[in-house]
Amino acid sequence: DVEPKFVSPSDPAAQWTGALRGPAFLAYADNYLIDLKAAVIVDVEASRAVRQAEVGAARTMLERTAERFDLKPERLAADSAYGSAEMLHWLVDEQKIEPHVPVINKSERHDGTFSRSDFTYDPETDTYTCPEGKTLTTSGRIVNEGTNRLYLGSTFDCGPCPLKERCCPNTPARRITRSIYEHAREVARSLRGTPAFERSRQGRKRIEMLFAHLIRILKMGRLRLRGPCGAQDEFLLAATAQNLRKLAKLITPSEPQMTQGT
Repeated sequence: DVEPKFVSPSDPAAQWTGALRGPAFLAYADNYLIDLKAAVIVDVEASRAVRQAEVGAARTMLERTAERFDLKPERLAADSAYGSAEMLHWLVDEQKIEPHVPVINKSERHDGTFSRSDFTYDPETDTYTCPEGKTLTTSGRIVNEGTNRLYLGSTFDCGPCPLKERCCPNTPARRITRSIYEHAREVARSLRGTPAFERSRQGRKRIEMLFAHLIRILKMGRLRLRGPCGAQDEFLLAATAQNLRKLAKLITPSEPQMTQGT
């Protein structure tokens, strides 16, 4: 869990955030689950204004929608905040939902040394091969709080290697970690750039339009009620108003054409 920097005495569940790139303030996050085709809000969930809580809210809304309406999407479109290995594993392996989500990648190095992408993975032997052709193996050891498997090179190979300064200048041998959910990450990467992914990326603009309407038209820049329940009530009422507005546009007949008689 993320420790808040400041806590409000009157609303301790509110999150201190600077997400809008301006002065920080205490807030709740409004999370929408929408049907991209119709731009209808299917579910809404209030959460702390922090990425981990917002990702958890997405899972809550998907599970609740499946239970309440027996609706399960074929694909989920979201930004990179939802591209963690754990979330992708939940979508791909547990929910069988296509993740049209950019993958969070923290393995790239920017100090001139080789990144993990410079090594070749062999799924049959579960090993990596370095740019010099040497093998990195794993004992199955899990690190980083149980989320990554560790692969190690041999000191006999790495020590005299001519590429050592570009690979592991500060350690005797090269170490690489691989997510235990790498299969789900590879599925997400394979979808990126496909026509369906691009359509989903364009469709995400609809949710941004809903949030813009929420702030500018419905004037939801500030909550009147306190606490998570108060935030949930206000967000739910606002989403209902937005859906009713869309429904009214769909069922209201267009004005009849006026014709001039002679």
